[in-house]
This record gives sequence, structure tokens and C-alpha cells, in this order.
Amino acid sequence: MSPTAIFRKYELQNYVVYLGFIAIFLFFAVTLHDAGFTSTRNLTNILLQTAPATILAIGLVFALSAGEIDLSFGSAVAVSALSAAVVMQVLPMPLAILAGLGAGLAVGAFNGLLVAWLRLPSFLVTLATLGLFAGVARTMTNLRSIPVTNDFFTGVFGSGKLFGVPSLVWWTVIGVVIGHLVYRHTRFGAHVLATGDNARAAQVSGIKVPRVRFMVLTICGGCAGLAGLLYAGRLQSATYTLGESDLMIVIAAVIVGGTALNGGKGSIIGALIGSLLMGMLNNGLILMGLQVSDQMIVRGLIILVAVAASLRDTTR
Repeated sequence: MSPTAIFRKYELQNYVVYLGFIAIFLFFAVTLHDAGFTSTRNLTNILLQTAPATILAIGLVFALSAGEIDLSFGSAVAVSALSAAVVMQVLPMPLAILAGLGAGLAVGAFNGLLVAWLRLPSFLVTLATLGLFAGVARTMTNLRSIPVTNDFFTGVFGSGKLFGVPSLVWWTVIGVVIGHLVYRHTRFGAHVLATGDNARAAQVSGIKVPRVRFMVLTICGGCAGLAGLLYAGRLQSATYTLGESDLMIVIAAVIVGGTALNGGKGSIIGALIGSLLMGMLNNGLILMGLQVSDQMIVRGLIILVAVAASLRDTTR
């Protein structure tokens, strides 16, 4: 029996991300043992560094599963973080949190309106708003970094701990649990998958497809808003460059995690593992002494392989 036949018979493609995670972890654990890869401090750093990307990945799973895509979440992250930091300088912290989350939701809702009711392709819409809101982020503070000095804010969204567990880990757990429950155990999640699988059939069956498309892009914006708060809390500052490097990493995490590019299939848990895998890969490559350009090449190859596997799986 050929390897391809074995994969199809036992549906091993559903477990590739988990097997890959274990294989890469073992590889780095052996080759970088002396460099401290398996130390508690290093593994904790991986969890903390991947928290914003994991939150972003949750939103992207919803969008891709519905047959849409959001390329603008990096810019939404920066706008959200800057909005929270600016408001926090003159108003109470709860209003700053609402401003950050509201900014992300507004970006997502704007994308959703253009896609759902003007029937514009989400790829082109979010590609345009990627540049649009990147410009907004740059003009908000005239390219200046805004410090975040509120200790309670940085504790909740960054350096704090609850029961000895870092707050960023708690946010990751909360996001994954809520995202998984909504995605797998609610009518809305079923409508998302139905829309991505066959939008015309979903419309005929009574599903309000435009509303689903609007909602998934708004969810992407909301996740970007939360990720912006996490960045601002962890770094104790906000700048227009936040989120710029997340696009490739998040897309790779989601696709590697088993979400189909053309909709109808996805996994929140898989996105979590994919995000951790990408974070572990970045960490390991840095410890191995690879340059940033080499890391980009490796990430690009991973995306290429994952996309090829995703499309092959849906067209066979």
C-alpha cells in the first residue's frame, strides 16, 4: 500500500499538525539541548510570544471556514493597540480597553460590510484595508511609540499571573475554549461551515450568508483588537509596527492546523497547535543561529507545503 493510500485510509492528514509538532519538538530538544531549548524559561517564552498570534489565528479560522479571508488583521492590531494606549493617557483604563477592542471590531465590521452587502471579494477588500489602516496607525501618533504605564493593564494583558500561570497563557486558553465551543457546538459555527462548503446551498437552506460573512470578518477584527491589547500589555507600549509580521505566521498556523483555504473545514485546536509550532520553529531557528531571512524562507516553505496539502485534500 502506497503512503498516499495509507494517509487516506487512516485519515492521517487530520493529525499531521500534531505529528509535525512532536517531530519538530524532538528535533530541537535533541539538537539544541545545550542551548536550553527545553528549559522551563524558554518553553514559557514560546507560550507567551505566541499568545497574540493564537488569538489572531482563532479569528482567521472562522473567516477561512466561511470561504473568506482577512489580510488586514495586522493593521487592525496596530490601530487597536494605539487606540488603547492613547485613550489610557487621558481617560480611565476600562475606557481604554473598550477603545482598543472597539477599534478592532470597527475594522472587522468595515471589512464585513464591504464583503457581505457590496459583494466585494474579501481578498481584495482586506488587501486594500491592510494598507488603509496601516496608514491610519502611522498618522494616529505621527510615528511615535506610546508608552503604557498602567500597572493593572500590563498585569492583566501582559506580565501578570493568576494562580502562578501567566496572564497571556490564560488569554490563550480562554480564547481557544470559547472559539472551539462556538465553532463546533453552536448553530452559528454550523452556518459558518455550511457557508464555506457551499454558499449557494446554504442560502437556499435558509442560512443568511451575508450575515455570516459579516460576522466572521467582525470576529477577525475583534480578535485583532484583543491581540493589540496583549501586545501593548506585554511590551508596555504601542507602536504602528505591531502586527506587521503576523500575517505570514498566522496564515501558516491556521493552514498547518487543518483549516481549508476554500472553506468548509477548520479546527480551532489545530490552529492553536499550528501557532505553537510556528513559535517553536522561530525559537529553535533563532537558537540555531539562523538569520531572519532564513527564518522567512522556512516559514514560506511550510506555507507552500500546507497550501498544497490543503488544496490536494479538497480536490481529490
